[in-house]
Amino acid sequence: MMVKAVFFDFYNTLIRFWPPLDEIQQASCRELGLGVDKDGIRKGYALADEFMSKENAKAPLAERSAEGRDRFFAEYERLVLKGAGLDVTLRLAEQVWKIAIQVPKDFVLFDDVLPALEAVKRRGIILGGISNLRRDMDELCKQLGLDPYLDFCVTSEEAGAEKPHPPIFLAALERARVSPTEAVHVGDQHQADVLGARAVGITPVLLDREGFYENVNDCARIATLPELDLLLEKGL
Repeated sequence: MMVKAVFFDFYNTLIRFWPPLDEIQQASCRELGLGVDKDGIRKGYALADEFMSKENAKAPLAERSAEGRDRFFAEYERLVLKGAGLDVTLRLAEQVWKIAIQVPKDFVLFDDVLPALEAVKRRGIILGGISNLRRDMDELCKQLGLDPYLDFCVTSEEAGAEKPHPPIFLAALERARVSPTEAVHVGDQHQADVLGARAVGITPVLLDREGFYENVNDCARIATLPELDLLLEKGL
């Protein structure tokens, strides 16, 4: 295929929280007398994030009531802890979550992002972001040094729908002025990124930094972003 545009998910693909979420979770659990290890927490986040993708496909969190969002995040936290080997009640999970969200956080880039984007950009390919984040993405891109590389960013607020729903992907295609067969989307979620992109005809690439998706065989899978340039070299 002739790739003319590559789209990137933001959270857990290009950016992550700082301090790291596994450290925040570990400290929050410690306050309640719970012991967890970071590897387990990271595994739990993989479970919880897939849960979030499926729930967003049903009804975006932003459109739910405050009570509905509280229920969601209690279950989200329960899955995080389940991945770490702790089977807790929703009530206890909610307590951990409320402690964790009090910690001030910022976004930082993964170390491999800028070299990877620069390599793909040198191919003359249009680069865009597709994100469910409800942030001023222009400001965030400037803050993180992404603006020289990304030609645009489409958000769920702008598109009126979150991944995996088609409108946000279709908006990116329109901004890039390419057809679905000329585009690739890279993201870390199977439901939101892989299935969402494929539903509109975009070729998906799953970024699996932690190796939690070894059983996924319905798309190209990479462990680091620089591997994307090799995929483009070989031809997707």
